[in-house]
Amino acid sequence: MAKDFPTRAESYAQWYNDLVIKADLAENSAVRGSMVIKPYGYAIWEKMQAALDKMFKDTGHVNAYFPLFIPKSFFSKEASHVEGFAKECAVVTHYRLKNSPDGKGVVVDEDAKLEEELIVRPTSETIIWDTYKRWVQSYRDLPLLINQWANVVRWEMRTRLFLRTSEFLWQEGHTAHATKKEAVAETETILDVYSDFAEKWMALPVLKGTKSPNERFAGAVETYCIEALMQDGKALQAGTSHFLGQNFAKAFDVKFLSKENKLEYVWATSWGVSTRLIGALIMSHSDDNGLVLPPMLAPIQVVIIPIYRKGEQLEEISEVALKVKKGLEAKGISVKFDDRDTYKPGWKFSEYEFKGVPVRLAIGPRDLENGTIEVARRDTLEKEILQIADIENKIENLLIQIQDNLYKKALAFREDNTYSVDTWDEFKDVIENKGGFVLAHWDGTSETEEKIKEETKATIRTIPLNAKNEDGKCVYSGKSSNRRVVFAKAY
Repeated sequence: MAKDFPTRAESYAQWYNDLVIKADLAENSAVRGSMVIKPYGYAIWEKMQAALDKMFKDTGHVNAYFPLFIPKSFFSKEASHVEGFAKECAVVTHYRLKNSPDGKGVVVDEDAKLEEELIVRPTSETIIWDTYKRWVQSYRDLPLLINQWANVVRWEMRTRLFLRTSEFLWQEGHTAHATKKEAVAETETILDVYSDFAEKWMALPVLKGTKSPNERFAGAVETYCIEALMQDGKALQAGTSHFLGQNFAKAFDVKFLSKENKLEYVWATSWGVSTRLIGALIMSHSDDNGLVLPPMLAPIQVVIIPIYRKGEQLEEISEVALKVKKGLEAKGISVKFDDRDTYKPGWKFSEYEFKGVPVRLAIGPRDLENGTIEVARRDTLEKEILQIADIENKIENLLIQIQDNLYKKALAFREDNTYSVDTWDEFKDVIENKGGFVLAHWDGTSETEEKIKEETKATIRTIPLNAKNEDGKCVYSGKSSNRRVVFAKAY
């Protein structure tokens, strides 16, 4: 497989786009700004889904499904919510087409205009809270801990595969609680679920914190987030968990009778991650040789490639290879034995290296004689010859090592590209010439945050939950500040 695409140093954006396409993860569709997720890319999403779905269910959540179409009037009920999403909404106005007068195409049938226009779901708070009004009457009906796996549409003008598309896949949780304390605890629980998934499954270190008011989800009282650093020094928001207070309950009149026999509004949360995580996976680990996947999310964890010249050699090698495959699969490891005779071994080596398969095993006639097998690991590109005896345990341990190595490598990169600055000149220099996470004092005002964004394109990515109190002066205004926040340019 040819690797005719730019290096990260030559053009990070082109490297990323070419890698997504050439690794058969996704491609642009006929619909502007939308993508086709190909089987290999979708297999990664399925592994993400499976892991997250179990984590949600282990914390008491259940799945449901809500409509794709939302009445337009619902969006006017929560003012900040509609303001936040108005520019991205796709609107359905008619329900039928008819042949054009010239007979050469179709036009909208004006007799089929909807009485009320429908919004194609950009997020589901409004339709869900209209539903919850019918489901909640008493404290006995609470909490509602519901998640849905769905697609959403946000009409983006500038798109990039996985990172920002007009339609994408995600999960969105929507919960209802009797008390503020329970709702805040739920928000923080999901933040921990997201950070655990990112670090343990994606091998991606993340910062946990809250968003500034300017960056907060439209309609939220508080937005918690996990932020990751990509190899080009830009931040990527990898997941958000929102404490919605009683905003949506009041907008949709969702009340319950409390234990004290009082009628009260419920407390709400919402939270979600999307196929953007595949983009994060690619950008945080991959290299100039192609995709690099952490074993826990790789569709194929081990590939076995026979090296032979004659058909009878293939039969002997296959017998051994299939035993190895069976032994690995017994340990829950996904294995592909590629015995296609339409491609040479060298081409296969290149293909699976490019597609980021964590471990490649090669067996040839000499290996049969010596009782050995060649083992190549994708993360370091190192190769070694091992005895085939007990190979299953050796590969199992190797996959654990690769997962751990990818996390440590990403963490070291983040630490090497995190800077603490105290002056505006320092701030601008780092943002413009180095990138990465910048820890700086901020005076807490939206005005200053906007000015910094206008002048540098950097935004407050997160206010760290573990931030220490530290007296200082805002890098921009010089006003007093009691802690540093994290700035960066971002996707």
